[in-house]
Amino acid sequence: MESLRALLLALGAALIGAAAIVSSLVLFAEPAGPATSDAVALCHEADQVPVAERSAVLARGLARAEEAVRANPRDAVAHFAVFCNLGKRLEMERHGGGLFATLGDLRRVQREIDVTLTLAPDYPAALAAKGEMLVELPRLLGGDPREGERLLRRAVALDPDDPRMRLMLAKVAQAAEER
Repeated sequence: MESLRALLLALGAALIGAAAIVSSLVLFAEPAGPATSDAVALCHEADQVPVAERSAVLARGLARAEEAVRANPRDAVAHFAVFCNLGKRLEMERHGGGLFATLGDLRRVQREIDVTLTLAPDYPAALAAKGEMLVELPRLLGGDPREGERLLRRAVALDPDDPRMRLMLAKVAQAAEER
């Protein structure tokens, strides 16, 4: 049980880092509809509201993202909005001690970012988010630091002026040198 808890704590750290990317990056793919736009806006808004309100904002964001995916399963930004809202919600639950729903939700988060990149393979925010997630996750939960660094390098190549992605890549590269 203690090793499961440690893995889930690592999961939470990885998801918050990856989901936080959405809050600081310009979306390169265009949302396909109002539900998608709302879901992205709510994910951003969650970082600005008091902690007591954050869960409700993320729940609305996730519901709107899921609605957008149902309306258009080929909307990459809608899938990315699911990733963002669910990832931030998982981080909140991690702090609240929620452990058991997390593994299923982790698989869903991973699936959503993979679908996003299948639909929009050159979407810098999604590449950076998946890269950071792969770097932070333990191997047992799908982590892969080399692949994560590769994805971050690709994201920076696509959007070299984004300071957040450049900083993430610098940190990952430094950690790789120290190994």
